[in-house]
Amino acid sequence: MRVVDNQSIKAVVFDLDGLMFDTEALFYVVARAAVAERGFAFTPEVMASLIGRRGEEVNAVWRGLLGADADIESFLADVRERFRARLHDVRPSTGLASLLKELERLGIPRAVATSSRRAYALDLLERHRVIHLFSFVLTSEDVTRGKPDPEVYQLAGKRFGLDPAELLVLEDSVPGLAAARASGAFAVGVPHEHSPAKCLVDAHLVVPRLDDERLLAILRRGQGEPG
Repeated sequence: MRVVDNQSIKAVVFDLDGLMFDTEALFYVVARAAVAERGFAFTPEVMASLIGRRGEEVNAVWRGLLGADADIESFLADVRERFRARLHDVRPSTGLASLLKELERLGIPRAVATSSRRAYALDLLERHRVIHLFSFVLTSEDVTRGKPDPEVYQLAGKRFGLDPAELLVLEDSVPGLAAARASGAFAVGVPHEHSPAKCLVDAHLVVPRLDDERLLAILRRGQGEPG
């Protein structure tokens, strides 16, 4: 793990899907059903290849699974409709409320940087009444190159008026952690069923939940408090 200077972390940037909320679990359920109805199998391995990717990369995976002649647009519309119908089932990830409360207490600014579209991201944050806790939200529409390119985290640094090395980034995906690390940020991986810890090799630190004491200790030291 990289040694973090007590004064180095000045802002925290959250990924969204799979990190703040268990949306990946819901997506897996609805996508598996939609794929099965078309005569194919949606495996955990295929799911893992989608996490953290932008639209064009995701579409390539679907074409490889469903066939070059498949109507990907119609398929994705079906998956989105199923997903939206069950969005009320989505729950915050373990420790999210505690971490946000501690960041607010410490006076550390927060932002969201996601590969998802803006309308969806804002809707999800508003549904869970946390959008007001973030200084800004960056989405796929704000960048030209998606994760694992570091552009979104470089942009987050600019929006905060900070060097990316002064950011702590929370991610659950391989592309997201690669992007965070390439930007110079301190990258923290939070694994889940569809993105296991053994795959998060670009993380400087891997924690099982968002309010892990090792993570909180880094943030407290950054504000001059005992870890």
